[in-house]
Amino acid sequence: MKFRRQRTEDEGINLTPLIDVVFLLLIFFMVSTTFTKETHLSVDLPEAVGEQSSELPDQIEILISTEGSYSVNGQALVNSKIETLKSAITKTAEGNTKVPLVITADAKTPHQAVVQAMDAAGQLGFAHLSITTRQPEPEKD
Repeated sequence: MKFRRQRTEDEGINLTPLIDVVFLLLIFFMVSTTFTKETHLSVDLPEAVGEQSSELPDQIEILISTEGSYSVNGQALVNSKIETLKSAITKTAEGNTKVPLVITADAKTPHQAVVQAMDAAGQLGFAHLSITTRQPEPEKD
């Protein structure tokens, strides 16, 4: 008796379920990912006439936004309380009150926020304090 040989089919891996799973994982990670947005304060400086001073290498810069929120050397503070500002300045200065302190405030910043920053610096014993301004634009006739 002669039996016919069964043809052996090429058994390959079915990639369809694998591709489906990969696409589902891709969609899951895209939806569940939180995107962090770097926030930077944009400041419109007030104008003043005078000579520009040279940039000092070791200085502390207090940036004040239009809403009155503070940022010390690029690190935004959690609130606008004077205690928070004083602790951030102390931490940045590492106890050295001889470091120059530069206050950069927006032209529309409330005066109270600038005075509060100056008061915090004075309470901590900082003597070298300057305020950042920009040159006025020439008037167009």
